[in-house]
Amino acid sequence: MNNQDIKAKETTKDSKYIQQHLANERTFLAWIRTAISIIGVGFLVTNLHFTMRSTLSPLGNQLATLIGLVSVAVGIVTIILSAAVYVKKIKDINNQTFRPPVISMIFLGVFIIIISLIFGAYFFII
Repeated sequence: MNNQDIKAKETTKDSKYIQQHLANERTFLAWIRTAISIIGVGFLVTNLHFTMRSTLSPLGNQLATLIGLVSVAVGIVTIILSAAVYVKKIKDINNQTFRPPVISMIFLGVFIIIISLIFGAYFFII
């Protein structure tokens, strides 16, 4: 056996936790899909609002624009945060120091409630 064969058979720290790393990657990709969906919903609401020119109101215009801008911003922030969490989880898995993100889940729940209220206000105003 030469040195290359020995190096190829050595296990890395990452290879000890293959299932956890693959699950982490699937979660990251799910967050990316979610971010794209958030951005898409913002564009959809904005485009639908401005194609209904006969029923436009000044407050509805502002709310539709706000929903579009906030959706794009939230989508971008979601991508950035998911990438940061992905990298952090890689280290936590390898060091066996992973802790569930309780504060993040509470924040996400509150944020979803706020977004739902904004969408509800938009559809009530139209």
